[in-house]
Amino acid sequence: MNTQEIITLTIVLSALFAYVNNRLLKWPPAIGMAGLSLVFSILLIAVGHFRFVMSKKVIQLATSVDFQDLLMNFMLSFLLFAGAIHIDAASLRKERWPVLILATVATVLSTFAVGILTWWLFGLFGLPIPLIHCLLFGALISPTDPIAVLSILKEARIPGSLELKITGESLFNDGVAVVIFISIYQMASPGANISAITITGLFLQEALGGVLFGAALGYAGFHALRHIDDYKVEVLITLAIVMGGYYLAGHLHVSGPLAMVVAGIITGNKTKNEAFSERTKDYLGKFWELIDEILNAVLFLFIGLEMLIIRVDAPVLLIGAACIAVCLLSRWLSVSLPILLMRRRLHFEKNAISILTWGGLRGGISIAMALSLSEEMHRNEFVSITYVIVLFSILVQGLTIGRVARRLLR
Repeated sequence: MNTQEIITLTIVLSALFAYVNNRLLKWPPAIGMAGLSLVFSILLIAVGHFRFVMSKKVIQLATSVDFQDLLMNFMLSFLLFAGAIHIDAASLRKERWPVLILATVATVLSTFAVGILTWWLFGLFGLPIPLIHCLLFGALISPTDPIAVLSILKEARIPGSLELKITGESLFNDGVAVVIFISIYQMASPGANISAITITGLFLQEALGGVLFGAALGYAGFHALRHIDDYKVEVLITLAIVMGGYYLAGHLHVSGPLAMVVAGIITGNKTKNEAFSERTKDYLGKFWELIDEILNAVLFLFIGLEMLIIRVDAPVLLIGAACIAVCLLSRWLSVSLPILLMRRRLHFEKNAISILTWGGLRGGISIAMALSLSEEMHRNEFVSITYVIVLFSILVQGLTIGRVARRLLR
């Protein structure tokens, strides 16, 4: 398919499913898009032998788009920035320690818990996979996806302080997880000889470098924007911050996702309050809200369409179903330990552990990282398992998190 056909079919399908969801299902947009795309994919597989023209085009769309490249190198920068500009910095500062602990300590604990339990599970099914490869899977499935979380929490109506903990964690822990994933990936590569010092240096370069670079981007944007009052130029500058900043982050070998989060928080707070006119605030807010909604629709469309190209293997699907329980248990353990240790010093809402466990949604970032694995790292198995977990997370946890939270907070 050529570029025009890919873009046209993507927008048409996204608009169609968004319309059906809005008129009939009335689910949160992320859940509705993923659910309808999944059902559509299954129908195409069921009737695929009829070779409808539309069926062939949609299958071509799913196979011609590099989902990993599309999300990690293009969409993610816009989605993280769009989510971060709506975060209130003063409120985030009050919750900085819970967010920091959940984004770092909990992610590391979850990586090892998922990796070890998955390694044991594969052995139980007679499919021995090296522990280092299972730890890779632990790293890619542990981060709560900011895109899924931000989209679904809008509809959950949970207390603001708890929502901020979940949102803040999801915005920051994907950057941490990517660094962990890269470190383990290098250790798992043939002929690798990496020391603890090298891994520590990589973590500091990627994570701390990403935060510092994001702060530099945010403040550079602030100084540029404070001297003009033309909303068209100001919107263009924010686009340059996102696209140019993410591109530079890759070349500087620092975390682009963390840079976008920090730059977005600065733009949405300091720049918005001190450099924007009321007219610009209105236009900028609507512009990034629209970008967020459109890209979310496209992202969850492709999550559903991935069903068309994922190889189905019954034993692996059974392991994937069992891994849902593994991920929930690991999430509970990784959240419980730091919260119980810090409960006397930090405030956590009633039943916060249960809500954080069930609200730890996985999404497109996990699928994208799974798709980046090599064949030697058991890519096919882990992609299938990741897809099962992500669908459960979005369709089951996403649909019930609001009711679960309200019941637990009574």
